[in-house]
Amino acid sequence: MRRLDRWLVLLALIVATGCLGFLSARHSWTFDWTRGARASLAPESAAVLTKLPGRVDVVGYLSPSGTLREQIAAVMERYTREKRDIVLSFVDPDLDPAASRQLGIAGDGALLIRYQGREERVESPINERNLSNAFERLARGGQRIVAFVTGDGERQADGHANADLGTFMRQVERRGIRAVPLNFSQTRGVPEHTDLVVLASPTAALPADSVAALVDYVRGGGNLLWLTEPANDDLDTGALADVLGIRVLPGVLVDAAGSTLNIHDPRLVVLADYPFHAITRGFRDTTLLPQASALAQVSDHDWAVVPFLRSGERSWTAFGGIDNDKASTVAFHPEAGELKGPLDVGFALNRLSPNPLKSEQRAVVIGDGDFLSNTYVGNGGNRALGERVLDWLLGDDVLVDLPSRGAPDRVISLSQDGLNAVTFGFLVLLPLALLGLGIGIAWRRRRR
Repeated sequence: MRRLDRWLVLLALIVATGCLGFLSARHSWTFDWTRGARASLAPESAAVLTKLPGRVDVVGYLSPSGTLREQIAAVMERYTREKRDIVLSFVDPDLDPAASRQLGIAGDGALLIRYQGREERVESPINERNLSNAFERLARGGQRIVAFVTGDGERQADGHANADLGTFMRQVERRGIRAVPLNFSQTRGVPEHTDLVVLASPTAALPADSVAALVDYVRGGGNLLWLTEPANDDLDTGALADVLGIRVLPGVLVDAAGSTLNIHDPRLVVLADYPFHAITRGFRDTTLLPQASALAQVSDHDWAVVPFLRSGERSWTAFGGIDNDKASTVAFHPEAGELKGPLDVGFALNRLSPNPLKSEQRAVVIGDGDFLSNTYVGNGGNRALGERVLDWLLGDDVLVDLPSRGAPDRVISLSQDGLNAVTFGFLVLLPLALLGLGIGIAWRRRRR
């Protein structure tokens, strides 16, 4: 009878083990015992995922060499725990260089999130904050209307010429941004429901009616992106510049530091360090600004003006025309009034919106539009910087404010007396104690 009981117990154990194995293959349970649940998603990130019903595809265009794929997979595992229909896949960009160039992928690759025909690019570093912000932008949905001023030689949003912005705008259209033309000779003022107006490097002076319409739009609380150029001297003294409190300094910005990067034309300004701002927070890519203008804030306004693009110490504003053949020999002439760097190239402005339906008004003025043109948008971080500028102007810069959840015991705070006690204990007392212990053991063994 006892032998039968043993066999029954063994059979029950086998059946229980098989059931556990079957359940573990179909279901998984994860427990996070870290302080503050640091190994899991923050509640803010989990709430964002509930706004995205249906499948979400996350595609990493990354080389299989290195550890970046494993790191991204580890971060995404937190999201797949909360939302099972997030599908992560990887593509080797070297196997499809044409698609990589179309997506503007270079260097360490890119991470794209696709949902219901829309797409968001996740900036480096790939962490919970940047991923959750990308998911939130997708969850907002709807199209953002960006109106491009036309009629006076501006860069065309859908143009294919070297100076136009067609390549850049075709990429951002996947993010729910729709570009429309705005010709003030055909319409009175800026249409309603316009989220942003872009004035992209006009080659002719704007008519007075167009300037007045832009000024009324800004005074009414509209967001503005103004890309100006060294040749736009006729605009920097206009009413639009007055309402923003920004001036375009005369001359072309040149930078001798480019020679260290094998750039022989000093009119190509290379930026690698950026003043702190929401646009440039965590931005480490190098950008290239061809033939840019320096900017200055010349009067006090109710705008909060923050420079976010700034040239290096070896830059200055060169006066007069610079021929291509003589560009490498241009010199600094302070006696002629040329200004030495660092000089501001981009300003971000914000203030309390005059429009009662909006909380904040934003504007950006950049002394160059070539960096987003079809010719230069693929250089370094030009495209990524342009996307960040649009995100900030459209209010998508800080979507998910995640609290810090670092380990509470990573820093040890000791007073000087405590540090002296630890030092004396480890360097003197502990060696003496071990020495005494060894002598005692040897003495006892000899007595035996």
